[in-house]
Amino acid sequence: MTRADLGPTAHIAHHPIHVMLVSVPITCFVGTLLTDITYWRTAEMMWADFSAWLVTVGVILGILAAIAGLIDFLGNRRVRALRPAWPHAIGNVVVLVLATLNMLVHTRDGWTSVVPWRLILSAAVVLILLFTGWMGWSMVYRHGVGVDQR
Repeated sequence: MTRADLGPTAHIAHHPIHVMLVSVPITCFVGTLLTDITYWRTAEMMWADFSAWLVTVGVILGILAAIAGLIDFLGNRRVRALRPAWPHAIGNVVVLVLATLNMLVHTRDGWTSVVPWRLILSAAVVLILLFTGWMGWSMVYRHGVGVDQR
C-alpha cells in the first residue's frame, strides 16, 4: 500500500474537505470551554451567550466536517484498515453527541445553563478532542491519509 492509495475521497481541487473544515469546530469547542470557565468565575451573562454561539457553530461545522470525514473513511477500505482510523472516527462521533447535548443544555437560563453540566460537557469534549486529534495527526503524518500525492 502506498501513500497515494490513501488520498482524500472528499476533496475540492485536490484539497481535502475534512481537513479544511475540522479546525473550526475544534476552535469553537475549546472556546466554549474557555467561555464557560469565564462565566463560571464571573457570572457575566455575556460569556454564557458566547458559549452558546460557539458550541452551536461548532456543532454545525462539526457535522459538516464529520460528513466529509465519513466520506473519506467509507470511501477507502485502506483508510479503515489503519489502526488509528476507528478510534478517531468513534471518538469524533462521541464529541459531536456530547457537543450537541451541551448545546441543548445551554438553552436553559443563566447559571444552570453552565454550572455544572455544561462545564463538565465542555471539558469532556475538549479532552476527547485531544485524543481524536492525536489519532487524526497520526493518520495524516504517519500514514499520509488525506494527503494528495500529485
